[in-house]
Amino acid sequence: MFGKHLKIVEQIAIVFVFAVVIPMSISAFIINNVNQQAMRYQLRESAVLIANMVSDEIDFFNKIVKSNLEQIAFSLKNYQTDQAKKAYLKSVVEKLPDCENLEIINALQIEEIEKTKRAKKKAVVPLKISENQYLVATYKLDAVRDELFKSLKDDKRQIYVLTNDGDLIAEHNYTDKAFKKTISLLPQKLEKNDAVIFGDVKNQPLVYVSKDEPKITIVVNTTEKVTKKAITNNSWKILLSCLFATFTIIFVIGLYTYYLYINIRQLFKGIIAISKGNYERQIRLLTTAFTPHEIIFLAFEFNRMATEIHKSYIQLKKNNIELKQLNEFRSNLIDTVSHELRTPLTSIQGYTSRLMRQDIVIDEETKQKSLRVIKDQSERLKRLIEDLLTIPDIEGMRLRTNIEQVWIPEILEEARVLIKNKEQKEIIFNITEDFPLVQADKDRLLQVFVNLLENGAKYASEGSKIVVDTAISNNKAKIFFKNDCDVIPPSKLKKLFEKFIRLDDNTTRTTRGTGLGLFIVKGLIEAMNGEIKLHSDKNCGFCAEITLRLA
Repeated sequence: MFGKHLKIVEQIAIVFVFAVVIPMSISAFIINNVNQQAMRYQLRESAVLIANMVSDEIDFFNKIVKSNLEQIAFSLKNYQTDQAKKAYLKSVVEKLPDCENLEIINALQIEEIEKTKRAKKKAVVPLKISENQYLVATYKLDAVRDELFKSLKDDKRQIYVLTNDGDLIAEHNYTDKAFKKTISLLPQKLEKNDAVIFGDVKNQPLVYVSKDEPKITIVVNTTEKVTKKAITNNSWKILLSCLFATFTIIFVIGLYTYYLYINIRQLFKGIIAISKGNYERQIRLLTTAFTPHEIIFLAFEFNRMATEIHKSYIQLKKNNIELKQLNEFRSNLIDTVSHELRTPLTSIQGYTSRLMRQDIVIDEETKQKSLRVIKDQSERLKRLIEDLLTIPDIEGMRLRTNIEQVWIPEILEEARVLIKNKEQKEIIFNITEDFPLVQADKDRLLQVFVNLLENGAKYASEGSKIVVDTAISNNKAKIFFKNDCDVIPPSKLKKLFEKFIRLDDNTTRTTRGTGLGLFIVKGLIEAMNGEIKLHSDKNCGFCAEITLRLA
């Protein structure tokens, strides 16, 4: 199913081809064709313009020369002899620019003179001054060419000026091969006095202007070099511009796609990590100008979601642990209560049944003994129930205390009386009568001391002593409950403040107890703003250190 879908990069590539490459290629083709049409039209128009310019230059040159000849002819009327006329013409030649010779010739000689002069690369301009005479001016063709093409010296087109007989009298950018090819394309019949486009190469227009006065033909050839500069080079510029634009778009889109793909991959990795249970995974984006706001927003919301899921996951684990502990507590409570309640209830039930029997006579001493057992077991049940009722208050930090000034020696003596010390182990109180008063709840502190002394009596080695030492440190009272026993490992020592934890487990139990004593002691001491620590080493088998504030 997933294999049928394209990746983002592949989709962007396809969209790029259809949205950029193909439109850019079509646009380049259209622009190039439009440019070629425009440049082709411009080449034709410029060729016609140049032909007309050369024609105008020839007309202008011809008019000036004719005007000069008319003035000279008018002046010749003032000279009677041929010698005088020659002298005058010679003086005029010296003054006219580019004019080589002025002479008067017979009308029959005019055509021969024109051919002769043309063969010598000379231009002849005749002016009829009488029925049989012409005033003829001879000019250098180089001078005429320079004058005609002065404004076109930078133009790369080829320009030819021909006589009606096909003789070349002036040229610009002349090459023999191009000249012959161009002349071969000239129509047999030429239209007069208008610029005409001819030839069969559309990008290299040829133009001619055939004139009656003077009788010449001007031909303009648009060479391949001109076409290349005007059309081909522009076409390449257009194509290169389109390619540059395309590559620029590719670069920008590629850069954008690169950053987008990296960031989307980060999102994918984050989602995969979440799906695999890694709720601590955070998305770190590569933020640049190319990073969309939506991606940043999505990453931010994803990280916030992941954080909330992680918190919920941690809370769930914590709740599971607490639930497990609660389940263990329930099991321990059932085991402990069933074990600790069964014995006193059995004793109470047994002695009560004995006292209620009518078939036997019970002496007074037996009655008193039975009643004492019932009383002791009832007190034991009472203490067990009080311990169980104290647990919720300690855990909920709802334990109420009445803080007052308490004298420690008095509380210790009361505790000595209340504890069960069946083995009659010696209890030593190392405390002076003038020991300072402390801030504590008297009843709660008595409960603490009873618990600690009973623990010492239960677990102290046989024949050992229970010692209570006191000290003053940093304006606080310290009470140490010590008893001799095997060294308790640190890992076991840390757990003694937990509920239902005993030094002897269910399988090795040798003493009575619920395992709630030290848990309750710790809760009571902390409720009185005190502190309790446990120690165990070779010098002191077990030591409970209590710290209370002085009054």
